[in-house]
Amino acid sequence: MRHRNKGKILDRKVGPRQAMVKNLVQSLVLYEKIKTTGARAKVLRSQVERCITLGKKPTLANRRLLLQRLPTENAVKKILEVLSPRYLERKGGYTRIIKLGTRSGDRAEMVQIEFI
Repeated sequence: MRHRNKGKILDRKVGPRQAMVKNLVQSLVLYEKIKTTGARAKVLRSQVERCITLGKKPTLANRRLLLQRLPTENAVKKILEVLSPRYLERKGGYTRIIKLGTRSGDRAEMVQIEFI
């Protein structure tokens, strides 16, 4: 039974999965639009929205929390200086997922996730 087991496993162990999600969040923050699979995008959406919400109050504590969640300083700087001020009035829903079809190799559902 899956009682109280929240989140997607994405066919990876804990460490590689966390590293993959961190790198996806960083890529989305830096490039503002990436192409990935549907399952990864759904996991990525919640992580990115939490980071943007943290960046709305640019305190030292929030900067350190973002540094824990993201692998590089450039992504944290962009969240605090560019993305969070853009969404100050918005209460949530900073990303959009657009379906692109299936990948030819393994028929995985491909999507584009981008900021609104």
